[in-house]
Amino acid sequence: MPRSQTRSQTGQGLVRGGLATLAVLAGLASGPVAYAQSPDDIAAGRQLFLQKGNCQSCHGWAGDGRKMDSQMPDGANLREIPIDREALVKTVKCGRPGTGMPAFDRLAYSDGRCFGLKQNDLRARGLEMPDPPATLAAVEVERLADFLFAKVIGKGPIDHAACVDFWGSEVETCKEMKK
Repeated sequence: MPRSQTRSQTGQGLVRGGLATLAVLAGLASGPVAYAQSPDDIAAGRQLFLQKGNCQSCHGWAGDGRKMDSQMPDGANLREIPIDREALVKTVKCGRPGTGMPAFDRLAYSDGRCFGLKQNDLRARGLEMPDPPATLAAVEVERLADFLFAKVIGKGPIDHAACVDFWGSEVETCKEMKK
């Protein structure tokens, strides 16, 4: 085989291989990102939802919008809200200005990281941000998202089986639900 043909064939093989690699990488970059949710991460997220973040006071223990504290604002029904992980994480970190949803990132409106706004911008627009019960570290927000996607978001109305799954056992609240 002539030397020029060998180089040409080798070059074509490299180009084809390079294009195939680029296609795979492009598919990975543009496709949905799967997150491995360990049982420990989900359990930690559940504790954050119920305790430190106290999300249940507005969203209800089941995330269905049936709040636990009548003094708190009405939270969204997370069981039926169409949201992706990135939007959820952003909402938890930045809250929702002008609503009752607080920002759980302690620096949320200090440097423009949230919607490009700072405290002065919120005040100028007449937007109030309620104080969260506690701030959450980035890893805690991720664990909260793990829990919500595993047990709440997109799971539809709460029923007996979902209640037992949520609490990990048959609790009094679950006994009241239809089987």
